[in-house]
Amino acid sequence: MHLSNLHYLPLTLPFFFILFGLFAVVLALVQIGILRYAYVRIGIGRGAALSILFLSLLGSYVNIPVAQLPHERVLVGQAVEFFGMQYVVPVIRDWPGTTIAVNVGGALIPTLFSVYLLVRNRLYGKGLLGIAAVAAVVHLMAYPVRGVGIAEPVFVPPVITAVVALLLSRTHAAPLAYICGSMGTLIGADLLNLDNIRGLGAPVASIGGAGTFDGIFVTGILAVLLASLAAPAERPVQRDTR
Repeated sequence: MHLSNLHYLPLTLPFFFILFGLFAVVLALVQIGILRYAYVRIGIGRGAALSILFLSLLGSYVNIPVAQLPHERVLVGQAVEFFGMQYVVPVIRDWPGTTIAVNVGGALIPTLFSVYLLVRNRLYGKGLLGIAAVAAVVHLMAYPVRGVGIAEPVFVPPVITAVVALLLSRTHAAPLAYICGSMGTLIGADLLNLDNIRGLGAPVASIGGAGTFDGIFVTGILAVLLASLAAPAERPVQRDTR
């Protein structure tokens, strides 16, 4: 087994650059002050939040192996299309079968950040309820894709997350969006479908990687936008007319 084969971008370059472009747009909006309140409402500084989004992009390249399924014939060196997105099947040599891995950018970082937001904002009840709701819907929409693993339509997690977060709490819509969207997608699409991985011919079945990373990353962008929409408007300064 060549460990270097575990590390690859989950999307083809054009689609990965689209996600990078979304990050650049958010960065620009923050710098010019349009999203001034967004990260305050999420619960961390804007620098830290932008760093988390950027590290998620970079971390999407890294997969940590955690289990190995029995030998089977696998697909190699292809780009598989699902709901308009193109996911990468890595080029491999002498691969024993499907490796279950955890994606750093799409699973590890979002999980750690979600736990932090859950504890910091004390959203235990609403957070668990929202995660369960998003996970249920995503699980219904998730689909086994040969060569890739489990995939879901990219805009399902963000849309469902927006509705759930705003219904649960407008005040905490931003952190709830990140928590419910990230954890709900990981649980509903990946963890609840681990039994369906066998037989798909995927050399690497990455939790939070190809098939779900795009939805999780767009959900992180959505959390910023919800924070801005839910932020209280600035009160105009009243001038003394006396």
